[in-house]
Amino acid sequence: MNASIGVAVIGAGMAGKAHAAAYRAASTVYSPTLPEIRLVAIGDVYAPLGEETARRFGFERHVSDWREIAAADDIDVVSVVVANSLHREIVEGLLAAGKHVLCEKPLSDTIEDARAMATAAETAVANGIVARIGFSYLRSPGIALIRQLIDDGRLGEVLHFSGRYWTDYGCQPDAPISWRYQGPAGSGALGDVGSHLSYIAEYLCGPVREVSGGRFHTSITERPKPLGQVVGHTRGNVSDETAPVTNDDYATFNASFERCVGTLEVSRVAAGHPNDLYLEVFGSKGAARWSQTNPAVVEVMLHDEQADLAGYRTVPLGPAHPHYAGGWAMDAPGIGIGQNDLFVHQARAFLEEVAGIPAAESLPRCRSFADGVHNMEFLAAVAESAALGGATVAVR
Repeated sequence: MNASIGVAVIGAGMAGKAHAAAYRAASTVYSPTLPEIRLVAIGDVYAPLGEETARRFGFERHVSDWREIAAADDIDVVSVVVANSLHREIVEGLLAAGKHVLCEKPLSDTIEDARAMATAAETAVANGIVARIGFSYLRSPGIALIRQLIDDGRLGEVLHFSGRYWTDYGCQPDAPISWRYQGPAGSGALGDVGSHLSYIAEYLCGPVREVSGGRFHTSITERPKPLGQVVGHTRGNVSDETAPVTNDDYATFNASFERCVGTLEVSRVAAGHPNDLYLEVFGSKGAARWSQTNPAVVEVMLHDEQADLAGYRTVPLGPAHPHYAGGWAMDAPGIGIGQNDLFVHQARAFLEEVAGIPAAESLPRCRSFADGVHNMEFLAAVAESAALGGATVAVR
């Protein structure tokens, strides 16, 4: 094991800050088995934002060119949290420089680039480099509990799945145009939050076989150009000039999985739902549901209840449930583990793998670039279904 691990984050937007905060906290959750974690650099082309983020989260310096991070001898681990279209060049450059890489989902904006990145990762892994993708919701205790109820048979045979991820960051027509609103069909709401919902659905329902009923809609077709830097989902001053929105505000589709069928729906224009991830699984012996709105509980109903008391019960998550005991300082029932916390668990798992801590003694490993390619193939099948008027499309 190395005496220390030097960390950098490329991208200082909303998700980049989540990665930076996560590396800062990673040593404070679970047992103190990690080597010293050195917070070295924040990279962002917008220097004022990079400088502020570095100072805020205690990183030693900021840089404006990712190549400085690739060339730095004091950096071992890098999170890549920038626009999807930039992932390939940066990730391939970092892997070639011998850096361990954690890339945000989706792996890229095109399947061709994602496959090329997976090939580069295979070569790097053979040389002892770790390349992973962040599927942060797989760290959620509530989602893991539902998976446990499926695996141990308490929900019986899984009959069907319902999932939605509604957001409203794009519901205002004056939200400025940015890379999030420009790209091919399927790179909008589907690529942004549908990428989360799709891997969660497979985690609960088994590998996807085919999709059908694909439908996209762009509700707001023009957005104003910003008068300044756009960071994350922020709004701000905009000009009178507009630019076309080229991808989806809303997407819906059906899917057939190994265990069951289901319906999935995503939106970035669902006013009043800033971050509404909702899952429900129906089985032959009962049902379970979970929502990001209240991640501290899971609701469960089982058919063997007394008839006059049958119905959903609320189960506070705590040390009896997956990914909970011994982690946070307050790991009592009802405290809850939120979305920011999932990034901490993700960073911890990534650092444990880089440090060489055996898998049996570590948090579950982060997913591979091959998993990231599959995630994009799933979403590409949805886009193909939509282009074919909702036709059934097999997923590779």
